[in-house]
Amino acid sequence: MAKLTSDTIWELAASEVLSRENGAPEEDGADTVCERSVFLMGSKAGGKTSILLRCLDRDEPPKPTLALEYTFGRRARGHNTLKDVAHLWELGGGTSLSDLIQIPITPAALRFLSVILILDLSKPNTLWATMEKLLHAAQAHFEKMSSQAQKSKSGAKYQNPVHSTARVLPKDYPDRELISPFPVPLLIVGSKYDLFQEFHSDKKKVISKTLRFVAHYYAASLIFTSIKSESLMSKTKSFFSHLAFGLEKGKTMCCDPGKPTIIPAGSDSFSQIGSPPLTDVDITSLHAKNPKDLWKKVFERVFPNEGASEQRELKDPAKDPQYSEPQIDAMRAQKDQELEQYKRNATKSWKGLELET
Repeated sequence: MAKLTSDTIWELAASEVLSRENGAPEEDGADTVCERSVFLMGSKAGGKTSILLRCLDRDEPPKPTLALEYTFGRRARGHNTLKDVAHLWELGGGTSLSDLIQIPITPAALRFLSVILILDLSKPNTLWATMEKLLHAAQAHFEKMSSQAQKSKSGAKYQNPVHSTARVLPKDYPDRELISPFPVPLLIVGSKYDLFQEFHSDKKKVISKTLRFVAHYYAASLIFTSIKSESLMSKTKSFFSHLAFGLEKGKTMCCDPGKPTIIPAGSDSFSQIGSPPLTDVDITSLHAKNPKDLWKKVFERVFPNEGASEQRELKDPAKDPQYSEPQIDAMRAQKDQELEQYKRNATKSWKGLELET
């Protein structure tokens, strides 16, 4: 038996990864259930649950996501065949609960894991901070798993998908040497496009071009959507079904700033995106460390970051209106008053003891 060279092995591995990302059927056959995992995260109250329910064709009212929630979807490949399963995790609270990322992102799930980042287009002042913190938190966890796998013998089983925490892209992928692919397939969804349409054209251009840059930099797909548009939700569902069930992804593409942006991964390039849209300042004066930092500085010049204030407001989740429960909150307020009264009485008692002594 001829010995395979290391180059051949890596080519085979790359081919397998690309095949999985393109939704190719597994060799196990139609009588074997294929399980994939999709992790949704993004802007607080950005419409994650509503979009997920629509993609699953579930006619039920969305409820606020409490921390991290799990559900699943099933889809048959054909008549009288087993149904493939999609394990679906949704992170609530925006960036405040990013530590919970480690729960759905595990070595066992990594081989068929993908991530959907949903960003609220109607709140651009928190958009970059939300995107940056969540993606960095996920990447840090991927790197941690890679380090642990390399240090333990049991990690050998997952060495291929975790090794170097980088996806293998085809050699003809646009700007292949200039981008930093996300470790697993990534879909960026700009939600609430109906509200975004009301923005001034210059602001819409900044948001659209910036998200195109971010998506291309991470080798991700990008789509703007609204639950109020059947057409956009149909296209969004196509991207979702590709990640969740391995179906063919749509080939629709639109880069027109006046229309909803739809760009499958690998269809864009830095030359098509162009430079950051800023005319009132010399770009060199921004002292950016790299292209991504430059886009961040330009974006936050137009939309100053409000993410830090959001973090301060969410230090006590019990006071978050998203999780309000009138009866429980009323009882909590009563108990808080009783506690304060107890503290005051206790203070008076201690002062009385001190005077007596």
